[in-house]
Amino acid sequence: MKYIDEFRDGDVARTLATKIAAAVQPGRNYSFMEFCGGHTHAISRYGLSDLLPPNVRMVHGPGCPVCVLPIGRVDMAIDLVLTQGVILCTYGDTLRVPASKGLSLMKAKARGGDIRMVYSTLDALQIARDNPQREVVFFAIGFETTTPPTALAIQQADREGLSNFSALCCHVLTPAAISTILESPEVRQWGTVPIDGFIGPAHVSTVIGSRPYEFFAEEYRKPVVIAGFEPLDVMQAILMLVRQVNEGRAEVENEFSRAVTREGNVKAQDRVAEVFELRREFEWRGLSMVPYSALKMRARYAAFDAERRFKLAYQTVPDNKACECGAILRGVKRPQDCKLFGTVCTPENPVGSCMVSSEGACAAHYSYGRYKDMVE
Repeated sequence: MKYIDEFRDGDVARTLATKIAAAVQPGRNYSFMEFCGGHTHAISRYGLSDLLPPNVRMVHGPGCPVCVLPIGRVDMAIDLVLTQGVILCTYGDTLRVPASKGLSLMKAKARGGDIRMVYSTLDALQIARDNPQREVVFFAIGFETTTPPTALAIQQADREGLSNFSALCCHVLTPAAISTILESPEVRQWGTVPIDGFIGPAHVSTVIGSRPYEFFAEEYRKPVVIAGFEPLDVMQAILMLVRQVNEGRAEVENEFSRAVTREGNVKAQDRVAEVFELRREFEWRGLSMVPYSALKMRARYAAFDAERRFKLAYQTVPDNKACECGAILRGVKRPQDCKLFGTVCTPENPVGSCMVSSEGACAAHYSYGRYKDMVE
């Protein structure tokens, strides 16, 4: 299949592995963070870590929007369903995210909550049209990739006068999270999480382009290589990062040039800017409160803002004390370092958010049996 099979060729992968092994310098360690969960998934699924030299280490970042969704936000959605009696429309990967009091959206549905899984914002709009006597709320989560469809849905509801439709906006921004990681004590002060460069997100970059990452290369002297999600994309990106480190360069390079440009999708950016503005702060699971890292609706579209319509107040809720998801999302620990991993916490019974989504670090390691590095 064109654009798929050629990026999964085993012989080419082994050739790239040979090139990486030849490029790394003896006695030097390389530590690269893959920010996006899609890359974490690819690394585990295709066993890419087995192809890398011992001195090249991949660090998992907070790159799954489900994984970084704090408990308090899920609690808000559950409150809308069980207390306010709304129809809640949500993407399927949020259904099993653990919330307070042993609940999740799936368990709230079992208690009688009207929660409906949708594949797109168009589905949510149609549900609102079909149920004019009910309040319908779309649980809007995700990075920059899923933000434009939410913006378009809000504008469409406005044009139609669909007064029973609103969105609980939990859209977050990747550059702010990268800044927080680079400014964290683990990276900047203590050096317990060495980061020599980043594999930049793929889908996010199709929207925002490669330009936003230039700041990290210039300010923090960290190379960034934007890569697609196929195994050969990831291997090529690692080779490009190794070469940058060896040459003392810190630049933004675009391995995913078949889909990403420097400017990104300007039309999508314009739609987002029309509907949303920056929040002053937003809580990320594992990163705490991150300033200017999320979006809220502009006053022009306040009628479609579920937080305003239902007068919702956000409350911070601590994670399960035994769960290491926060440390895993920051790259401080690996999934195998968590005592719950693979025993109490599994994809069928997730205790933490990293085990819920298939792109979460814990779920990826569990699903593809990447246990070998436990003894490394």
